[in-house]
Amino acid sequence: MTYQTTLFSVQRSDPRLLSQFFYADERVTQVVTEINCLDVETEPQQYLVLLNQLHLSQAELLAIIEQIMDECIPKERHGRDYVIKFPEDLLVDSLRNHMLFAAECLMARTYIDLDEADGVRLRPLAKDLLCSLELVRTVLREQSLSQPGPYSELVRRALIRFDMLFAEFELSYVSSLVSVKSPEEVYRQQEIIVLFCETVARALKLGYLTQEMIDGCEPQLMFTIPRLAIISGLLIYPDGPLNLERKPEDISRVFSPFYVLLRKIRDLLRVLSKEELYMLEKRVLNESAADSKASSEVDSAAVRGFVTPHACVSVPRHHEREPKGTQAGAVVDISRQSRWLELRARYRNTEDMIHTLFVCISGVADQLQTNFASDLRAILKTVFAIATSRTEEREVTDTGKVGVCVAPTVPRLTDCVLCSSSRQGPGRQDTLEPPEWVPDSTCSHCMACHVPFTFLRRRHHCRSCGKIFCSRCSSHLAPLPHFRQLKPVRICTHCYTTHLPSTHKDANCL
Repeated sequence: MTYQTTLFSVQRSDPRLLSQFFYADERVTQVVTEINCLDVETEPQQYLVLLNQLHLSQAELLAIIEQIMDECIPKERHGRDYVIKFPEDLLVDSLRNHMLFAAECLMARTYIDLDEADGVRLRPLAKDLLCSLELVRTVLREQSLSQPGPYSELVRRALIRFDMLFAEFELSYVSSLVSVKSPEEVYRQQEIIVLFCETVARALKLGYLTQEMIDGCEPQLMFTIPRLAIISGLLIYPDGPLNLERKPEDISRVFSPFYVLLRKIRDLLRVLSKEELYMLEKRVLNESAADSKASSEVDSAAVRGFVTPHACVSVPRHHEREPKGTQAGAVVDISRQSRWLELRARYRNTEDMIHTLFVCISGVADQLQTNFASDLRAILKTVFAIATSRTEEREVTDTGKVGVCVAPTVPRLTDCVLCSSSRQGPGRQDTLEPPEWVPDSTCSHCMACHVPFTFLRRRHHCRSCGKIFCSRCSSHLAPLPHFRQLKPVRICTHCYTTHLPSTHKDANCL
């Protein structure tokens, strides 16, 4: 079979990955050729345009290679568990393309954001990675031009090596740019997630929060939950991640900078009565986050409140279990009572003591927002994913079997392109062009339930209609072969129930 005859058999409409790869690879080669033939000094604008096209075409090519690896070497894929160590800000869809660009810069001896020593150290890895990518492109192109069939052994070996080199370069490069968490710190952060989840569960049980607030990702919760978690971690769950009997270096780096202040907060929390604890937690819940100035007060009036003597007030019963039945226990009890008296004597009245506690607790929580924004965002994101109610609820049928409640049929919408257009939606196999995405900047509310987007409630595009939704209104996964999307992608509830053929629906939800 001649090259021309085989090339003719590779159709743009072919949804198979190798066909998609062929044309994506062809596009990259075309843009590179145009850049090489361009006089940058006389046409700088055109150069920038082509450079942007190159980045986009490379991103598409890498995405297809990623899908091919999942299909060809699913059991030989290199582990990516290390990404949990990366800051939240780096975990973006375009990270793969950034790594390729970084490798190309290193080969050109351009050390962007790197010390020269780190650049020199990483150049051999970058060279191996780019050479491996060229080999992958070559063998995949040859495979795409041959008769359809299983991937060759040469393709498998090339993909395995490329996958391994990419992971090695990615971890090494990111580690040179940012502080990558140690396994111990990753575990400590998971402990904090557990504490936050227990705090939310306790707040729901006590009526401090409602499930509707959690499901709606109310913005004030990003302030309320960390503040309540500090109280819970110091008083209710003292053996957890805020166990201050450990050394500062043995607790999470998120809280270790506040070790001394947290000990003072813990000591004062222990002298509160149940009624006073309730007053403090209600203060945390009701105080407006916008009016809080705790961050600037941590080192001033609030801390001075711990050491400034005032009139004595009565000592309440302690929350913790006290040793009884021995003389030693009685001595300890008297000693603690004396300590409580001393602590409470530093405040004019209960309100003064609760105010000081509120300011200090809020100050620590708000400093987390400033100094550890990425870590806190990752923690809260996981907590909301765990605590949010599922859209589909399980129910027990008359036969005793557990089933899944099916959402009611969604009616046709006049503002839906697929509903209002003459075409019948994704069911038609001749519909090959995916819809244009609604720009993020033009949409401030979910286009289904109309809730506003916030720091925690993020925008998500439906791959079927291109509109923007919150996570609850776009929680379905399904392939869209008519758009050449063979892997399950995010679909809004309307498109999933109205336009998607039942043969394409996937049981998984985001």
